[in-house]
Amino acid sequence: MTSVRAVGDRVEELLGVLLGGAGREPAEELVRQLMDLYGEGLARVVGVLRARDPALVDALAEDGLLSGLLVLHDLHPHNADVRIRHALDRLGSDAEFLGVDGGVARLRRAGSRGCGSSASDALLETALLDAAPELTGVEIAEPAALFQIGMGPPPGWGAATEGRAS
Repeated sequence: MTSVRAVGDRVEELLGVLLGGAGREPAEELVRQLMDLYGEGLARVVGVLRARDPALVDALAEDGLLSGLLVLHDLHPHNADVRIRHALDRLGSDAEFLGVDGGVARLRRAGSRGCGSSASDALLETALLDAAPELTGVEIAEPAALFQIGMGPPPGWGAATEGRAS
């Protein structure tokens, strides 16, 4: 499936190749005009659906491509935090979502330390960037290590103070 992010990256690449800097402003204006036209059309569709049944807009947002288009045109019914949480739920991930800071989604792995893999990190990153194309990145922290020093106080601990007057 094509993502909105992938198409945007490809448009940027093609503009660079075709125009190489010269004439880039008119080409960018052309892309903006087309985006505005399609955005206005999508806004009208969303308005009609919302007036008939708001659940229809939620149904549109469940489709990956349409969700990206709704985000692109600021029409998505859910904010980035909600979309990220839904993406984590769809993956069955037990990573804890810590929030978005400076465009970067921050996660902490649940469970024991070292359970992550670069493949699962890449899957998480791709899913979150598709769900929230406005993100600039994803950071996944390992859980803090917990150390157990001992099973309890050593035998006889506190015996020296027993019987002393306070």
